[in-house]
Order: sequence, then C-alpha cells, then structure tokens
Amino acid sequence: MDRLIKAGPNGKLQQIVRPGQMRFLDFARLRLGRGERHSGSTGAREYVLDIFSGEASMSVETAGGKNEIFQRAGGRADVFSGPPVMVYLPPQSQFEVAAASLLDVGIFSAPSKAAAAPKLLEGPAVVARQVGRENWRRTVYSALTENVPAERLLAGETLSPPGNWSSYPPHKHDRRNPPQEAVLEEIYFFRVKPSQGYGFIWTYTAPDDSEGFSTVFVVEDGDTVLLPKGYHPVVAAPGYELHYTWVLAGEERRYGAWADDPRHAWVKGL
Repeated sequence: MDRLIKAGPNGKLQQIVRPGQMRFLDFARLRLGRGERHSGSTGAREYVLDIFSGEASMSVETAGGKNEIFQRAGGRADVFSGPPVMVYLPPQSQFEVAAASLLDVGIFSAPSKAAAAPKLLEGPAVVARQVGRENWRRTVYSALTENVPAERLLAGETLSPPGNWSSYPPHKHDRRNPPQEAVLEEIYFFRVKPSQGYGFIWTYTAPDDSEGFSTVFVVEDGDTVLLPKGYHPVVAAPGYELHYTWVLAGEERRYGAWADDPRHAWVKGL
C-alpha cells in the first residue's frame, strides 16, 4: 500500500483513495464552479462530506423515501478561515450537491448498514478544543462523533500553528484493547498556508509489531496520508500553518479510543 499520495492535478472529481485500497475508507475530492452540480448514490456505504471551501445546497433522498435539503451549507474561504461544516449521509441515499460559489469538498465513505438520518454538522454540532501546550498546542475540531448514530465514520479537522506539533504525544489505534484502544484506520488530508510550505509526519509501529514500519513523509499542500496502523505524529514547518482533515473507520466506533506511545506520554504531565 502506498501510504503517501501526493497532490494530483485539479479536476472536477478526483478519486484519491480508491475503494478497496484500505480496509474501510475511501476518499474523493470534488471541485465545482458556481452553478455546477454533482449527484451520486451512497450505495452500501455511509458518507461524510467536508466542505473545505465555498457554499452549496445539498438535497438527499434516503432509502425510506425521506427528503432532506440543506440550504447554504459551508461558506468559509478556506480551511484556515474557521471551523468545518460537514454533512453525514446514510447508506442507500441519493444526493445532489449544487455549488453556490467555487466549491471544494472532501467525500469520505465506509461500508455501513446504519439507519441514521442525514445530518448537517455545523455551529454547536462542531466541538472546538485547544489541545496540548507550548509548541504542541493545536486546535482540534470534532464534527462527526457520537452526535450521529453512524456505524463506522468519525471525522474532524486539526489546525496547527507554524512550527507546532500535533497528533502528539504520538498515539495509535490498531489493537483491540477495550476500553482504551480500538482498531481504527485513518486518513489525513493536508493543506498548508502559504501553499508552498510543508510539514512532516512520522508513521511508525509498536516495537512488537511483526509487520512494522518506520517512515517519515514530507507532506505538502493537497497531500494525503493513509494510516492503516501505527503512531503518526505531525509537525508544521516554521512559518507555515498546517491543517488536516482526519477521518476514521474501523471495527468499533469510539472517538478517543487510542493509546499513547508510552515512551512519550509523560509530556501530558508537564
């Protein structure tokens, strides 16, 4: 598996992580001009749409025949300009996205039999927290968590100031060890401001992992990193804000079910 996917050419619909490339998750990026539309079906998967920038209306028809319309969703200029607005779509739904402006949307999905209703996640539904301290302080937005009875997906965004670390202390979620840790794979989609900047992510496994790895990736604007397992701390280069959308899916659905690297967890006590 290629765990680093570099940013590709712009296109209306770019499939970044193909179905089957990971066990649960896939990821596409949709970019529309003002007045353009995109329609699709969720099939046997649940979706979460993250409106990176722009504004849209969305219409959804569920398997039970219920119709939902979300007017004027989104509106931020870019991912650095405010909290996310996301939309959850249950399986077996038909949907249409109509762009009211230049629109950039991430579409993530996982297999599901959830009976949840579509939901617009904005305002009070999105929880903002300041996490860490000093040069590992960052803003974490949790959007799709226990507020929706989805089957697998969890989603949010993290914004790191220039030079700061995030996903720190290093944590992982690749073993079933209730209640502390669950098996959850993850996707990080990165943006950098100014866009010529960069950051680093170190992906590494526990010492007793028989199929372990230790790899450092340079991440640039528009890059995607796949996290099937292992620890994954991130750092932004000085002078550059680093943002990533994070989406998890796995055998269980528990936000916060991860284990810190015991060698570095002591920093929480500072």
